[in-house]
Amino acid sequence: MSKIIVLVHNIRSTYNVGSILRTCEGFGVQQVILSGYTPYPKLKNDTRLPHIAEKMTKQIHKTALGAEELVKIDHSDDIFKAIRRLKSQSYAIIGLEQAKNSLKMQDFSPQPTMVLLLGEEVKGITPELLKLCDQTVEIPMFGQKESFNVSVATGIALYQFTLK
Repeated sequence: MSKIIVLVHNIRSTYNVGSILRTCEGFGVQQVILSGYTPYPKLKNDTRLPHIAEKMTKQIHKTALGAEELVKIDHSDDIFKAIRRLKSQSYAIIGLEQAKNSLKMQDFSPQPTMVLLLGEEVKGITPELLKLCDQTVEIPMFGQKESFNVSVATGIALYQFTLK
């Protein structure tokens, strides 16, 4: 199985974050990096006011159900710096996004070391971040809706990555 890091950028919902953490733990993801305005649980050397960190941790726990204590979590104030660092460590950056040049999920061959980049719930991954991706993949849709919830899409992608 590939070494996978999940990079969660600008996700607003604490419930989505908790669900993503639980899914990542279940698939043995190496690390989750939360960036931008994504809420995150209390971390070692947390600089937030204690009541804010506690409130976020409690809300995330409702869907993470303890996974927030099992998976390695980091927070990054600068996603561009985080991506550059990961690329320098030979990680392929894989954006999960419906874009002009996206591969269908079933046609994607996982890399030995890769980062799954997730974007905003509504707008997805920004064009600036898409330019930094080595590849974008999308989940084919067969119903009338245009996309899945970000936490559901994360589970589908991680499952697909473990099949190959």
